[in-house]
Amino acid sequence: MRERGDAGGRGLHDGGRGPNGGWGGLGRGLGGRDRRRGSRGDVRAAVLALLAERPMHGYEMLAELAGRSGEIWRPSPGSLYPALHQLEGEGLVRSAAERGRRRFELTADGRAFQARHAGGAPPWETIVTDADAGALALRSALRDLESAVAQVAAAGTADQQATASALLADLRRRLYLLLAGPADPDEI
Repeated sequence: MRERGDAGGRGLHDGGRGPNGGWGGLGRGLGGRDRRRGSRGDVRAAVLALLAERPMHGYEMLAELAGRSGEIWRPSPGSLYPALHQLEGEGLVRSAAERGRRRFELTADGRAFQARHAGGAPPWETIVTDADAGALALRSALRDLESAVAQVAAAGTADQQATASALLADLRRRLYLLLAGPADPDEI
């Protein structure tokens, strides 16, 4: 079994992110609901909203959704492509090969459907609005920490890297102690 951070584990090379580029529980809002993931309906609505603006490739849609949500919502290809295929089957979207990639666009029926159902904020805005402020602040702090660790990994001496590794191990331990709720905050 491989350990975190080795060649086959998840570590510095991926920022410690979970599956599909997420940040584990950091996307969770109140009540444990994962605010970084939209529902299948959100993916469908997001695809229709994006394609109402212009034709796009699948990975372009994924990048747009991540960017428009401030990296809070990153649908996976495993949720996007089935939604696209379903919309194609319904006659709302069509695709064409373009330089070895499939480009998707709304059909006339898709434009009419989108016009009838386009009221309200797009799904990515709803997910951002519903996001937990504390989790977002923690996510931002983690990105800043990731950047500092990457700098030490790239430019630090072997001693600096070893010290950074020890600091991160201590930080991880302290975070678990924080969750355990010690009687004295100074114990952390």
